Amino acid sequence: MTTATLPAPADAPTDPPRPAVGTRPAAWVRPALLVLLAGTALLYLWGLGASGNANSFYAAAAQAGTMSWKAMFFGSLDPSNFITVDKPPAAMWVMALSGRIFGFSSWSMLAPQALEGVAAVALLYATVRRWSGPVAGLLAGAALALTPVAALMFRFNNPDALLVLLLVAGAYGVVRATERAGTRWLLFAGACVGFGFLTKMLQAFLVLPAFALVYLVAAPTGLGRRLLQLLAAGAAMVVSAGWWVATVELWPASARPYIGGSTTNSVLELALGYNGLGRIFGGEGRRPGGGMRGDFAGAMPGGAIPAGGAMPGGGAMPGGGFGGGTGITRLFGPSFGTEISWLLPAALIALVAGLWLTRRAPRTDRTRAALLLWGGWLLVTGLVFSYMQGIIHPYYGVALAPAITALVAIGGRELWRRRENVLCRATLAAMVVVTAAWSFLLLGRTPTWYPWLRYAVVLVAVVAAIGLIAGARLNRRIAVGCAVVAVLAGITAPAAYALETVATPHRGAIPAAGPAGRAGFGGLVSGVDGRGRDMPGRPGGAPGNAPAGRGQRMAGGPGNAPGGPGNAPDGPGNAPGGPGNAPDGPGNTAGPGGPAGLGGPGGDRAADPAMISLLKATTNRWAAATVGSQSAATLQLSSGRAVMSIGGFSGGDPAPTLAQFQRYVADGSVRYFVAAGGMGGRAGGGGGITSWVQSHFTATTVGGQTVYDLTEPASSN
Repeated sequence: MTTATLPAPADAPTDPPRPAVGTRPAAWVRPALLVLLAGTALLYLWGLGASGNANSFYAAAAQAGTMSWKAMFFGSLDPSNFITVDKPPAAMWVMALSGRIFGFSSWSMLAPQALEGVAAVALLYATVRRWSGPVAGLLAGAALALTPVAALMFRFNNPDALLVLLLVAGAYGVVRATERAGTRWLLFAGACVGFGFLTKMLQAFLVLPAFALVYLVAAPTGLGRRLLQLLAAGAAMVVSAGWWVATVELWPASARPYIGGSTTNSVLELALGYNGLGRIFGGEGRRPGGGMRGDFAGAMPGGAIPAGGAMPGGGAMPGGGFGGGTGITRLFGPSFGTEISWLLPAALIALVAGLWLTRRAPRTDRTRAALLLWGGWLLVTGLVFSYMQGIIHPYYGVALAPAITALVAIGGRELWRRRENVLCRATLAAMVVVTAAWSFLLLGRTPTWYPWLRYAVVLVAVVAAIGLIAGARLNRRIAVGCAVVAVLAGITAPAAYALETVATPHRGAIPAAGPAGRAGFGGLVSGVDGRGRDMPGRPGGAPGNAPAGRGQRMAGGPGNAPGGPGNAPDGPGNAPGGPGNAPDGPGNTAGPGGPAGLGGPGGDRAADPAMISLLKATTNRWAAATVGSQSAATLQLSSGRAVMSIGGFSGGDPAPTLAQFQRYVADGSVRYFVAAGGMGGRAGGGGGITSWVQSHFTATTVGGQTVYDLTEPASSN
């Protein structure tokens, strides 16, 4: 007779015996895996070119890498190597190499990201399968592929795709090392994390506590050897990351590009400051002199955050701003919720239940080790994301996707194996019901998008829960049927969001998953429809106001802040916001930063044909210079000529100084200066360079933009 208590560990099924090396898997496993990988490849590669240059900031660096090996090595924004992007270059290496082989294009840049996604799914399957069997591996891989933020970032050119692949590869190395206390696999895991540092710096280190804990707890060897092996793995990590850091630091500063995002032209300062502790504790947003750093730059009119972090239109930017307010609920909030949290409640239930079931298992128990691996990954990374005071974006949540999906698959499998116990069946049913209830709430955030879906998910979940509790013991066929219905109940809503994400082109620095026009933070648009148009606003704010109304531009449209007539700082006749002015007036291709994302930073837009012709006719080291990387990237991507980004991402980096720029002009290295304002470069930014150019050279208008020919000083001078 079944009791209402959890089964004692001694009565629980033991880990299934591992097949001998060379043993063929069940006949259905390989076809199922091929279907999973083929489906993932189709999902991530379909219509990939519709996103164009995606984030033009990284697209320009990838383009530069196809034109200059030096630019590729440093991750320079331009092929003449003035300044780098504000991240290390590993992701740019992959995109640039693809561009060198196939020619630079949207496809050659984005296809590697999609293939990295396929590889991540395959590695997650392999990692989970080793200790939990092929069914759990397939479920984890499929759930990862269908996570909305994964479908977003594995089709985008931010560094996060490569980072996730490297971290999953590191987890696979830890699993292999833990099985037989193998040093080589542990060194492999350390090297993967090291190259993760070269992709996105300190974020890669968030998995280290979980990796070290699993090996210390479960490796079948003595404590002393375990500690020595972990030290060796740490050394491998330092070497795999440190060779590039050391090379850059030792390279004469005068012979290499300025390290974008830093204040001292140092990779170490960038890693520990803006991309490190500044992200956790805040304070990295403002640069000396009131300029902005990193992702906040260009997002705000004039490059400054209003007092108290208030957004135009009344939206707030608490804590990390773009990710919502800090706290334990951040991952469930308006910014992160529909990106990553669909299966998060189920993952937490699975973690707690799995650890309870294995509480008295031997030290080397593999199921508990797997739970510690993925649970440690989820808890450490999730808590850091939740309480970060600095810049954070919802798409960072892709780093949580492997841990969440693995925990759901492993925990669900362990509960299923013990389904003779009523509490195990009830826990499984609870996972299904909680997931459906949370999906119902998340789908309610886009109430006009397939409104029937939320009710269908709940209905299927109720049927699955009843079947799990009452029917899972009757016979195997009924049990399997209940399990299939339960999986469908859990995966349908995020899968629908993922499919909508794939069908929507994404451009800009802050893309968001889900239906086109869905609010990111404060209601900012995140996508465009299939014909490149902005999606209409949805309820949530007054039409024409940014950023409260869903689907509204950050700038440019009449009546929208900051670009509409009569609104500061871009009233009629001023670029970029007044109607009829390039690039934002009605009838033009894109507003500042392209027709998606946050608008300004990193958007995909084309320069005016007259401007392109002007730049293509130059033979100077830099065809032009402009304040801020968004303006520079746009001009460079359109013309194929090097464009100097004064002040880096936002115009706030101290490079070049006025004296340095004057020398560049004197020796003929820079031909034109293109005035920038609003998003993508502060009109008065660049350390006084703009003012100096305005007072010494004559302005002309080319394609709606103000241009100064730096070879022709004003006659009065």
